Amino acid sequence: MAKSWREWMKPLIELEELIAKLKSAAARETDPDKQEDLRSQTEQFEKRRDNIIELMFSRLGAWEEVLLARADPRPYTLDYVNSIFTEFTELDGDRRMGADHAIVAGPAALDGRPVMVVGHQKGRNIQERTYRNFAMAKPEGYRKAIRLMQLADRFGLPVVSLVDTSGAFPGVQAEERGQAEAIARSTEQCLAMGVPMIAAVVGEGGSGGAVAIAAANRVLMFEHAVYSVISPEGCASILWRTADKAADAAEAMKVTAGDLLALGVVDRMVPEPLGGAHRAPAEAIGNLKAAIVEELDGLAKLSAAQILEQRRAKFLAIG
Repeated sequence: MAKSWREWMKPLIELEELIAKLKSAAARETDPDKQEDLRSQTEQFEKRRDNIIELMFSRLGAWEEVLLARADPRPYTLDYVNSIFTEFTELDGDRRMGADHAIVAGPAALDGRPVMVVGHQKGRNIQERTYRNFAMAKPEGYRKAIRLMQLADRFGLPVVSLVDTSGAFPGVQAEERGQAEAIARSTEQCLAMGVPMIAAVVGEGGSGGAVAIAAANRVLMFEHAVYSVISPEGCASILWRTADKAADAAEAMKVTAGDLLALGVVDRMVPEPLGGAHRAPAEAIGNLKAAIVEELDGLAKLSAAQILEQRRAKFLAIG
């Protein structure tokens, strides 16, 4: 069982590094014949790479989907926010304890339509990951989300949430400050709003930390995202007393977009470019924007009472 996305993708990563070196050598080469030879080699390796990608993605298992959802190069919430929305203004603090940088939130515009955006934010390097607490929010993060969802409800702003977390922060301090209560109240606030809410699982959707901002009218999910009540490693540790059974747990838990769409847990699967969102971020972001706009247009026709009833009926029907 591959332990990480990079370990699983190692042959492909090495091939792409070779292609990059050949392209660099061709750009430096002054002899036309040698330059043409390098370009020919590059094309051959690119065809081999494309064939490998097509083969790999034609037979993905649940564990491979988990690795893809966790892939470091995937776009994160702020990548989507900065590309899909305009006039985003981040608001911070829960007005009770302090700031939590694992969740980013604030008003923005979507093609001129005012909305409220809430999402988990991961980091690209160790400094960012520490600052964002690896996208694992503490109670103050969920209370910030509650505050801004209440603000959105008051001013009639649709809410768009972007889910990408392995789960809420499990530390002692978070529990002392009421982690479970904060998650429950955030979930309750999602369900209580009279404005439309769209949630999109863009990477990992882990446990209550994800549900807390995903109890929406319409739940979207990227093709290679995952959504589960516990991580596969956590499930395997409970059932088999070893995290080495994570791949078996992932298969049994039905964590993939296809499985969850069939079960009615999510409402729409958003396609990704071949190889994953990180291979063509602009295309993936465009696909997500189109889906969000379409879903918001559909919900805009409903009254506040109808929005509440639709959301209530949706979650009561699951299971």
